[in-house]
Amino acid sequence: MDHSLLRHAGIKATFPRMKILDIFYQHAGLHMSAADVYRSLISDRSNIGLATVYRVITQLEGIGLLKRTQLDAHTTVYELNDKGHHDHLVCTHCGRILESSDPAMAQLVRKIAKRSGFLLDSYSLVLYGGCGCRQGAPTPSHGEFE
Repeated sequence: MDHSLLRHAGIKATFPRMKILDIFYQHAGLHMSAADVYRSLISDRSNIGLATVYRVITQLEGIGLLKRTQLDAHTTVYELNDKGHHDHLVCTHCGRILESSDPAMAQLVRKIAKRSGFLLDSYSLVLYGGCGCRQGAPTPSHGEFE
């Protein structure tokens, strides 16, 4: 892992910061909770504590290297902040998280904000449903919002 990302952001490239950032690069397509990162550190036999994981993730988010998404009242996940704006689709059966970058959705959100007289800084959209992981299980023909 290159130290320059951290140094360019103005923070020291300490071992915990480098190790945790490396985990996000190793799992670049995933959305990881602090607990997921901690479990990965344990499996690598790293001696970085959970409190340090939370502190480093907060620092990496603060300098813009990680992006936080609040999926629900109890679930916060992080990912590399290198993909631009996207929304999330969460499977309520298996927990899989998919991403969607739909320009029409972004345009609709801006239109709704403008119509409401709201000055939009950003938005976060999380959709919940089934990803198809329960093949063979009886599923309703339409979801609540179809």
